[in-house]
Amino acid sequence: MNEAAGAPKKVTSGISGSHLTDAMDHQLEILLSAANYDAVKTLLEPVQPVDIAEAIGSLPLVLQALAFRLLSKNEAIEVYEYLDPSIQQSLLDRLRSSEVLELVEEMSPDDRVRLFDELPAKVVRRLLAELSPSERRVTAQLLGYEPETGGRLMTTEFIDLKEFHNAAQALSIVRSQAADKETIYSLYVTDRERHLTGILSLRDLVTADPEDLIGDVMTRDVVSVRTDTDQEEVARAIQRYDFLALPVVDRENRLVGIVTVDDVIDVIEQEATRDLYAAGAVQAGDEDDYFQSNLFVVARRRVVWLVVLVIANGLTTQVIAMNDAVLKQVVLLAAFIPLLIGTGGNVGAQSSTVVIRGLSTQRIQALGLMKAIFREALAGALLGLLMLLVVVPFAWWRGEGPLVGAAVGISLMAITTLAATAGAALPLLFDRMGLDPALMSAPFITTATDVAGVLIYLKTAAWLLAHMHGVNT
Repeated sequence: MNEAAGAPKKVTSGISGSHLTDAMDHQLEILLSAANYDAVKTLLEPVQPVDIAEAIGSLPLVLQALAFRLLSKNEAIEVYEYLDPSIQQSLLDRLRSSEVLELVEEMSPDDRVRLFDELPAKVVRRLLAELSPSERRVTAQLLGYEPETGGRLMTTEFIDLKEFHNAAQALSIVRSQAADKETIYSLYVTDRERHLTGILSLRDLVTADPEDLIGDVMTRDVVSVRTDTDQEEVARAIQRYDFLALPVVDRENRLVGIVTVDDVIDVIEQEATRDLYAAGAVQAGDEDDYFQSNLFVVARRRVVWLVVLVIANGLTTQVIAMNDAVLKQVVLLAAFIPLLIGTGGNVGAQSSTVVIRGLSTQRIQALGLMKAIFREALAGALLGLLMLLVVVPFAWWRGEGPLVGAAVGISLMAITTLAATAGAALPLLFDRMGLDPALMSAPFITTATDVAGVLIYLKTAAWLLAHMHGVNT
């Protein structure tokens, strides 16, 4: 996208883009249906490209291409980059071949690659063959990197300066290339072999003396990422250092591209969506893709974990069946099973959530893994102790004696401590194994603590029954 951190190119007359889009959707459809194209252009003229894209996306399919054709060339390219992938594909099918080629040719390389990732391979090959040699080379280069890496995320549209340039020469280069580059706020310095040697901001360049050499005013301590760096690590680096853009280098430290903050925002949203889906025992997927999928795809994504959980819950049934003698002696014990396993599942889910979030933000590494587990175990014990104050008196009263109250109290402390420990330790174990800790989802931990909780409760009750029987005899 153009100008990653710059000011928007349009002003919407004091009305925020989201409200303006909501208000004009119906009017836009009416004007297009009435073939009042001049009014459509007037309506869209002061609107931000992202809001135009949202408005086009809400139109019926037959009107989307019509509305898109009414945009100017430059505006159409910018709006197209904001459209959902499904609408982008639909427009490619409805526009003329020359319009499609011109549109794809003028797109930013990173946005073009994201579009190609969504298109059928046959269509991608055809579009690649029709691109100009320079754009074809850049696009093929980006497509050659692994998905979800810095190389696949980057754009090659950046300004490259040399140390022997003076400030006046560098400003002239910036002026001549600015219109074709993704961002000009961060300027990169390379040697003759394109090795990254420094960086300076546009502010540093503008305030420098015209005769100062770039090598004297640039910063040599450059933070960069490799082409094979995971996109989530790239996002963390930009977030950590508050960069507008981050340089991407190859294994020989040659500058090959930059990742801009607007692309990182998309990555953060994508990764957060995946973690939320995984935490809910839903196979990872894009949010928009999920809600546009048919019911069979939705069911397939959700049924895998549910089958696993049903089988695991069968263990709980087996544990209860193996200890039915205890329940036959004191039937009231069964009434507190849902309370105990529900509490354990909730505590485990809370611990896993905070630990997974801590891993995502890298806050937990500063605390230390063992300290984090110990901290959650203590929190679980404290939670159990606090709940004892309410649950045990009630259980004692309902059980008309100490047996049920004691069994519930001892089990509650053990279950909350175990659940909190497991909720913290299992995601950390997954992370150390190189797996996504979000896969150790709350439903899985809940099921595990259900089985352990029921076993602890019934064994505790059996021990108390035997002990009390021994005392009575």
